[in-house]
Amino acid sequence: MSVLIAGSVAIDEIETPETSHKNLLGGSASYASLAAAFYGPANLVAIVGEDFPQEYFDLFKAKGVDLSGVEIKPGGKTFRWSGKYLDDMNTRETLDVQLNVLTEFRPNLSEAYRKARIALLANMGPAEQLAVLDQLDAPLLTIADSMDLWINIAREDLLKLLARIDLFVINDSEAKLFMETGNLITAGHKLLALGPKYVVIKKGEHGALLFGKDGQFFTSGAFPLHGVHDPTGAGDTFAGAMAGFLNSLGAGEISFRDLGRAVVHGSVIASFNCEGFSISRLKELTKADIDARFEELRGYTAF
Repeated sequence: MSVLIAGSVAIDEIETPETSHKNLLGGSASYASLAAAFYGPANLVAIVGEDFPQEYFDLFKAKGVDLSGVEIKPGGKTFRWSGKYLDDMNTRETLDVQLNVLTEFRPNLSEAYRKARIALLANMGPAEQLAVLDQLDAPLLTIADSMDLWINIAREDLLKLLARIDLFVINDSEAKLFMETGNLITAGHKLLALGPKYVVIKKGEHGALLFGKDGQFFTSGAFPLHGVHDPTGAGDTFAGAMAGFLNSLGAGEISFRDLGRAVVHGSVIASFNCEGFSISRLKELTKADIDARFEELRGYTAF
């Protein structure tokens, strides 16, 4: 059964201290669906304009992403984002945002999409995430990602979402902002108290924290890289890989150990994503590459 990925598809312009690139594939659902597709079929729910490049449609199809849930708005323009990374490659400035057709996104799931076993509500407005959630037919696991923008301008909808999902994914600074604490352990438990069964706090190069009512699992670091070319979409690939891996396990219940393994798979694919601009590294990546890096990371962390 396919995993469902709903979120944004965008065209990005990215500048780093070394170079810049235009007309790149971006958006939370783009990264997440391509990551999930390494583990099996992925169904994409998003909206684009008539200007969306055919080469990216072709890429999605070639990687096993079903596009029947993507709306092409007649006469519309695709969501565009422009950003600049500073020297540390962790801090970025948004230079320009053109929401375009994203303001008209009203997710509408087909009958087949409604039956998703695993559903990832990738980073988008919590109202849109709730609209997708309302259409699902009893999925085994629902995952939602979010960011500081929604914490600041749509907190009430975000709280409604947390009360209804199984797994919430957020980065460390946003978890502290949301829970108004400087301690990530405290933030993780406070987020659990809002309703989700599990919470993952992403810490970038420093790993991730998984919290659940039946245990905790912490990774001390991400896969060590010699250099980061573009961290855009790393969090989205992390969540997408988690969803794809969990969906690949089959029809049985998902254990806490499975979730821990999913966190490591997410970290591995996110590390590949950072090695190239946009989805350039994901385009050439193979399942064998992923498995080899997973085992290499296991060797670094076992004792």
